[in-house]
Amino acid sequence: MNNDLVKGELSADQQNAVLGLIGQIQSLLPFLIDLNAEERRALPKLGDKSRAFVDQGLVLAVQNPGILPRNFDLDEYQRDVTLVRQLEPLVLALAQLQGRLEDTFLAAGSDAYSQTLLVYQAAKLAGKNGALEQHLDGLSRRFARKSTSTTGQATSTTAH
Repeated sequence: MNNDLVKGELSADQQNAVLGLIGQIQSLLPFLIDLNAEERRALPKLGDKSRAFVDQGLVLAVQNPGILPRNFDLDEYQRDVTLVRQLEPLVLALAQLQGRLEDTFLAAGSDAYSQTLLVYQAAKLAGKNGALEQHLDGLSRRFARKSTSTTGQATSTTAH
């Protein structure tokens, strides 16, 4: 089945231009960090309810700085809250773009795979001859099956 979900081309110049723009974005945001999975899990998360909590906390802290511990950096707190507000539209826009890129990548891969199946089937129907045999052998490796018997001996069968 040929769905042909994606119709598009990406020239080397376009790919390089996009990669250059991504590099520019990264250079404009030199404070970006990388967290590993454990660090991500350990951090408290800022969801919708937490956002209101943070906003109210900031108002309370700004209006009543005398209640804060001496080592509390109110300016840094304000910068953090501001940065969250500034990053949010960027995160949302890039998440949307990433989603579309991933969907297009998935669809183009599906198109390519489906079309390759058609090529493989056509080549099989054309029969093995000197010109096709090497290609058919290479394509058939995708469907090679390895099974293990209960005695632990591995056997291999190849679908052609």
